[in-house]
Amino acid sequence: MSIIDFHHSHHAHCESGVTANLLRHAGIAISEPMAFGIGAGIFFAHIPFIKVNGTPGTTFRIWPGAVFKRVTQRLHVTMHTEKFRAPEKAMQALDNALANGIPVGMQTGVFYLPYLPEVFRFHFNAHNLVVYGKENGHYLVSDPVLEQVSTIRADDLARARFAKGLPEPGGFMYYVIDAPKEVEYAPAIRQGIAQTAFFMMSPPLPWFGNKAIFLLANKIRKYPRRLSPRRASLYLGNVIRMQEEIGTGGGGFRYLYAAFLQEAGELLQRDDLLRFAERLTASGDRWRNFAYQAARLVKDRQSDVVSWNDLSELLREIGTREKEIFSEMRKIRW
Repeated sequence: MSIIDFHHSHHAHCESGVTANLLRHAGIAISEPMAFGIGAGIFFAHIPFIKVNGTPGTTFRIWPGAVFKRVTQRLHVTMHTEKFRAPEKAMQALDNALANGIPVGMQTGVFYLPYLPEVFRFHFNAHNLVVYGKENGHYLVSDPVLEQVSTIRADDLARARFAKGLPEPGGFMYYVIDAPKEVEYAPAIRQGIAQTAFFMMSPPLPWFGNKAIFLLANKIRKYPRRLSPRRASLYLGNVIRMQEEIGTGGGGFRYLYAAFLQEAGELLQRDDLLRFAERLTASGDRWRNFAYQAARLVKDRQSDVVSWNDLSELLREIGTREKEIFSEMRKIRW
């Protein structure tokens, strides 16, 4: 039996939540919004030619692992990361870390986590959690998207760590080796904001960054003509799922990033960051309105309340407003 004195905190998003929880355990007082912002976690991509469960891929966040990697690098935290080919070696490495009093973060497949409500258990292989102990054959889990800690059987955890399908977790685990007693937030904040603005505005391809919002708007306008009613609803329904059920999605990620800008503005005494926070909050409201209207259309395909053209225009407005925001963020003078 090995149980670590680990403080569990409920957070909005799994990766930034795990990152914040692990760093706080290591003695670094950091909030989830600060971790998310320093890690440049906000992003957007719509990739029609890559299918996820039969529908075009859409993401509102940066690729898995990037937030954790950037935050630890920018705060000069030394981490151990490891992937495995065999579940047996992965589980033994986990047991060894726990025996040494080290809480372990890991990437898992949501479908194989039985402690989650069934409605949330579908094939998504980029869910992060912390294992902080083992007792009577069960692992003790701090999953930041839940208010309370959980337990999981060893065989279920092994299946989740080696779930099939992109992205395959491959038993990926990580933990803190060494953390500085004091950290300098200012340079990390600057780097995080600069990278976020660059990634949102610079990609030349239409599938990434701000351009992808307009791409999706154009696609949605054409769904009724190019797809059957059922497939059009499936495609739109997946956008809603990725926005509102995977992590914190479109609106929630904007609120989380706005909270980062608010905290950064107060810490650095920057009124411009506080104003950006207000504008990102308003953008989050627009994303939530889009999801609400889209859900009405999915529920009633012949809705006379909102049309496919209406949804397209809502997205174009979001894209236009965010283009203004992130373009101005690129010009911040430090």
